[in-house]
Amino acid sequence: MFSGAIGISPFGGSLWWHSHEMLFGFVAAIVVGFLLTAVQAWTGIAGIRGWSLLGLVLLWLSARIVLLYPSALPAVLVTLLDILFLPAAAIVLAAPVLRIRQWRNIIFVPILIAMTFANGMFHAAVYHDDPALQAMAANFMVMLVALLMTVVAGRVVPMFTANGIGTERVKPLPWLERLSPVVMVLAIPATMGLMAVEIGALLLFFAAACQGFRVFRWRSWVTLSTPLVWPLHLSYWFIAIGLGLLGLSKLTMAISHSQALHALTVGAIGMMTLAMIARISLGHTGRSLAVGPLILLAFVAIALAALLRVSGPIWLSDYSVVIAGSAVLWASAYGLFVIRYLPILTQPRPDGRPG
Repeated sequence: MFSGAIGISPFGGSLWWHSHEMLFGFVAAIVVGFLLTAVQAWTGIAGIRGWSLLGLVLLWLSARIVLLYPSALPAVLVTLLDILFLPAAAIVLAAPVLRIRQWRNIIFVPILIAMTFANGMFHAAVYHDDPALQAMAANFMVMLVALLMTVVAGRVVPMFTANGIGTERVKPLPWLERLSPVVMVLAIPATMGLMAVEIGALLLFFAAACQGFRVFRWRSWVTLSTPLVWPLHLSYWFIAIGLGLLGLSKLTMAISHSQALHALTVGAIGMMTLAMIARISLGHTGRSLAVGPLILLAFVAIALAALLRVSGPIWLSDYSVVIAGSAVLWASAYGLFVIRYLPILTQPRPDGRPG
């Protein structure tokens, strides 16, 4: 579509569709899948499964189809079908948490509701033909996902690191663990352009410093020989890098907002997603936590996709090469995951347990 070789006209236009579907097609599915799996471990209550789970999946899938082929339904129904997925997932997530009053994990429910609001902004931008509103919606959603990643990564990355390399878990600094999500919340209006440029840039630099210090304490350098761990660290470094670049993009023309945002999307979200699903898929299917050369190559490909997408405009004069190159690397990374993990995810667990 970018090169003009494919003439599909999706809902909202090709640029809207790309931005929306990467965030609400790809990322939202990952977020919901992770949370609905994790909540079973958090609460000890069996989660959604069987026909109910299939219904949630079909709700998500049907929205993807009608957004790509919008003539199938009236525009209002297309919007309604797409918006329903996240609040439906929020209800499913909230039920076991409320049942045992596990307030520590209730934070994820308002995040899903905020993501629903961001999705509504995306659709409103189509009806009002408002590119500025679309950009605000995209920034809002990206930062909500970055906020979610800081919360989840703070819980699991030090543990995964200690387990993966056989060392003692890094002891958290309570003030830093409390500050890390707070600065991400403050960075949301700064990224959306809802405050003075200089103040927004300072907030983003402060947020970048907090996240950078946090991941530095996790001792990333000891993970380089452990393929299931170092991508998690690198993805978190991309959170700090992306926040820093967002701050710079407000003060200089040398860094574009798009470059900064894609440090968060391709680098942080893309790499953390691949690293998490590669590890969790092994654990939840009763297999040993080790990956071979195909998944190692996938991790390298997604890292290169991020580096090319963010730095490519600086040293490549042809922007189409940047887009095409990073797209091919991204598709290769996730394609390698499908090749390696499809047999794992479609066969019974070797230990005979459900899953």
